[in-house]
Parts: sequence; C-alpha cells; structure tokens
Amino acid sequence: MTADRAAEQTGGRVLVLGIGNILWADEGFGVRVVEHLAARHAFPPPVELMDGGTQGLYLLPHLEDLAGLVIVDAIDFGLPPATLHQVHGADVPATIGARKMSLHQTGFQEVLALLDLRGHAPRRVSLIGVQPVTMQDYGGGLTERVAACVAPAAQAVLDLLAREYGVRPLPLPGRAEMGAGLMTPAVARAPYEAGRPDEQAACRHGDERLLARLGA
Repeated sequence: MTADRAAEQTGGRVLVLGIGNILWADEGFGVRVVEHLAARHAFPPPVELMDGGTQGLYLLPHLEDLAGLVIVDAIDFGLPPATLHQVHGADVPATIGARKMSLHQTGFQEVLALLDLRGHAPRRVSLIGVQPVTMQDYGGGLTERVAACVAPAAQAVLDLLAREYGVRPLPLPGRAEMGAGLMTPAVARAPYEAGRPDEQAACRHGDERLLARLGA
C-alpha cells in the first residue's frame, strides 16, 4: 500500500508508542518491542514509531488528534508472568490505571485523560502488553521469559496495523542497527544488556554505567 493510500484510509497519523523504563528489567518491554520493529521493518507514513520512555505528560503534543495509537507496555493484567494480552478502545485507560505497576503508567493515564478532556483523543487506541516477571532489578535487562515475548509482541503490532489500518510495513533487506533512529546506540538492547556486570557484582556495587561506586 502506498503512503498516500494508507493516509487516506486511516485519516491521519498512526503512532506505535513503546513506553517504559529500560533501567528496571521488564519495565523496558514496550521500548524494546518498538526498537525491535524499527530494526526489522520500514514504516511508511502515516505510521510512526516512538520510544516514549517515561516522559508522561511531555508526550501530550505528540499524541494529539491521532487516527490511531498503539501502546506497547508491561502491565499487571493479573495473568501468569510473560503472558501477552491485548486491550482495545475505552478499556485501555481503565486497564492502565487499575493495573499500574510503575509511576510512568499513572502519568500515561493522565495523558489519555487530558487528550480526551481537550477533545484531541486518538480515534482508536489499542494496548499490547505483557505481564512482567519482575520490575525490581535496577540496571537489569529484560528477564529471559519476557525477552522471548518481544518478537511475538512485535508481530502482534504488525497484525494490528494490517487489520485495523490496512498498513503493512515492509521488511528491511538487512537487519538495521538496533536502536537506530529511536535511541542512543549505547542503550540499545544488545550493547546495554551485554555490558551489564554479572549478578554478584551488580548486587554488590550496582551497575557502574548508572551508579558511581562508593569511594571511586
């Protein structure tokens, strides 16, 4: 589908937004899914990808008057750990608010409420989430079970874009650099997780890239 045809069908921008904090283990799931998508597919207009991090209300101007918003996040759905789950429409704000596991989710619930209050809410909203294993490992990467959900969640995003918006991003001929165009390469998943100290050192001193050792 051409960009003009896709824009005509959707009637405006469609944003795939990964939110979360990559410094807190599975809390970074949404960001890592968007990073995975950017490394493997070319997304023509009107679809855009964004690493929303923990920006909360600072995201407000980026979300106004969207034709569609696809949120990817780690959420307490009350399901077994590492379970993928989707929520759509009016159930999304309620799910984020009632099932929050971190401070950024409270902020994002407020973002959705303000968009609605100001008359600029996205016309369609979907949430693709994972039940985290842990968010209490500061400086840690995704747990093994949640990391295994990144590719299936990315495919769920692609399926949703095709089904709801008629947009099919094109696979890239070669694998792009992880994090390219979305984040600083140093905190892309591969170098970030590979550079983490072993569990014993991390627990004893913290990750030197994030915390200064006492007396250093």
